[in-house]
Amino acid sequence: MAEVALRGVAKRYGKVEVIHGIDLDIRHGEFTVFVGPSGCGKSTLLRMVAGLEPISDGEVRIGGRRVNELPPRQRDIAMVFQDYALYPHKTLFENMAFGLRLRKTAEDEIQRRVMNAARLLRIDHMLDRRPAALSGGQRQRVAIGRAIVREPQVFLFDEPLSNLDAQLRNEMRSEIKRLHQRLGATIIYVTHDQVEAMTLADRIAVLSAGRLMQYDTPDAIYNRPAALFVAGFTGAPPMNLADCTLAGDQADLGGLALPLPAALAGRASGTPALKLGVRPENLLPAAAAAATLRLAGQVSLLEPLGSETLVTLRLGRAEMVARWPAAFRAAPGTAVDVFVDPQHLHLFDAASGAAV
Repeated sequence: MAEVALRGVAKRYGKVEVIHGIDLDIRHGEFTVFVGPSGCGKSTLLRMVAGLEPISDGEVRIGGRRVNELPPRQRDIAMVFQDYALYPHKTLFENMAFGLRLRKTAEDEIQRRVMNAARLLRIDHMLDRRPAALSGGQRQRVAIGRAIVREPQVFLFDEPLSNLDAQLRNEMRSEIKRLHQRLGATIIYVTHDQVEAMTLADRIAVLSAGRLMQYDTPDAIYNRPAALFVAGFTGAPPMNLADCTLAGDQADLGGLALPLPAALAGRASGTPALKLGVRPENLLPAAAAAATLRLAGQVSLLEPLGSETLVTLRLGRAEMVARWPAAFRAAPGTAVDVFVDPQHLHLFDAASGAAV
């Protein structure tokens, strides 16, 4: 396995720049996820690492070797695509062995690698079948197995689970995580699904409009977002964000004042337009009032989910969503006390989008 380094990597189509000078260091054996909305450039960036898209500017290094001018087959990578890309007329064994045969690998070595990968993915009992006889999840296992037998330095996954239904996605997500734990492989994985990103990654690269917004651990991305975009993109529901003004050490939401930690208020001082952020799980009902600040709120909407209830609350001029116990029920318009720990509040510069 190997480290991957991107230095000032950019991509242009004519005069239109779609990837804007990205710098990344992906460590040996690390699972890195590129995440962002459709059109943010995450698949384009992955294809540039793979050699399927030429690089307009910058440098890609794999295992310390510059690979800009190398074709994909010389970069020692293996790629798993969204659409599986299996040969329908070949058995699973032959699909997994095909790349090795092209490389003139010895037959006993092909047998060893294919069987090891098949056992690892629990498809060793179906190697004589053809893809048409398999479920979507089984086909994806074959596609992953075809990558494993290559024994590459780096695995690249381009939204591999997006064609599967919700249950299969959950199952395959767990399989991919276990696979990484067993192989200790360097993996770069692209998805628009933030649940996949948070559960799989050692580190996450959040992209927006071809720009790197934050590159950090899942914990830091979720709890210490560096930008307004990151705060609003991560989480389900995402972080509540509301316009506010600063009055001394208080955030004013329009008739509702929230005392801020002194350090946070100090950093925000002098910023003309602010956004206040708070995660839904940090807005607590009275029964869970371990937090120090009580706010007067009003119920706007209830969304029972079985394990919990999402409660839309009116707080000053702002509407915010809270995660409350499943048993909570109140009619719209009901006055409620809402508790929040000021340490869980975030402030962002509304103009630049940067955390303050």
